[in-house]
Amino acid sequence: MTYPLTGLTDKVAIVTGAGRMRSIGRAVAVELARAGCDVVITGTGRSPEQFPDDEKAAGWRDIESVAEEIRALGRRALPMVADVASEDGVEQLFDAVESELGPVDVVVNNAAASRGNDRVHVLDLDVAEFDKVIAINLRGTFLMTRSFARRTVARDGSGSIVNISSIGGKLGGPGTAAYSASKAGVQSLTSSTAKELGRRGIRVNALCPGVTATSRLDDWSQDAWDAYVDANLPLGRAGEPVEVAHAAVFLASDQAAWVTGQCWNVDGGQLTIR
Repeated sequence: MTYPLTGLTDKVAIVTGAGRMRSIGRAVAVELARAGCDVVITGTGRSPEQFPDDEKAAGWRDIESVAEEIRALGRRALPMVADVASEDGVEQLFDAVESELGPVDVVVNNAAASRGNDRVHVLDLDVAEFDKVIAINLRGTFLMTRSFARRTVARDGSGSIVNISSIGGKLGGPGTAAYSASKAGVQSLTSSTAKELGRRGIRVNALCPGVTATSRLDDWSQDAWDAYVDANLPLGRAGEPVEVAHAAVFLASDQAAWVTGQCWNVDGGQLTIR
C-alpha cells in the first residue's frame, strides 16, 4: 500500500533560483514535477564561464538542463531568466507564465544571493553587498509573494507559497550579517503573509535548511565541513537537496492543507525547539 501526496496533479508551480546542478531549487523543481506539476524554472542567466567545474564537465546548461529533466517526467517545463528583485521583472514573469501555462498555483521562493563579499565582519561589510543580499533574498521573496497573491485573489483561487529560508535566520553567526538578516526577514514575512492570506485561500510556509550538500558548500574544504557536521548535527551528515525538496512538496500538497505560517527546520537536528 502506498500513501501518495495529492492535490498537485496538473498544477502550475514556479521555482525561483533553480538552475544550479547541485541545488535545492533544482531538486524542488524535479520533485514537484514527479508530484504532477508543470514547472517554471527561473535563473539569472549565468554565463557558462561562471559554472563550477562539475557543471562544466557535465555539459550543464543551467535552467535548460532542469527543464529537460522535468519534460522527461512527462510534465511541461518553462525555463525563464528572471530578476526577482525587480518589480517589473516579477510582473513580466507572471504574465509570461500565465500566457504559456495558465494561472500559477504554487510558488517556491528559492532564489538567493550567492555567497560572496557579504561574508565578512559587519565592520567591513559594504553597503552595496548588504543591499544586494537583501534585494534578492528578501525583496525578491516579497515581490513574488505579492504578485502571486494579488493574481490568485483576483481570480478567487487558492494556492501555496513555500519560502526557502535558512536556520541561519534563527542562529545568526559571525560573518553572516546580511545573509542572516535576510533569512530572518523571510521568516517574519512568512508569518505576516500567512496571517493575512489564509482567509483568501493561500497558505504560506517556510523551510529552514541547515548544512545541505549544494554548491554553496564549495567555499570550505571537505574536511572543514566534515568537522562542522560532526560537531553540530545529531544525524551526523549533511542533508541532500532532495530531502529539502520532499518537505517543500509536502507543504504544497493537500496533506498540508492545515499548515500555514510555519518555518520548519530541515537540518539534521542542528536546531531544535525554535
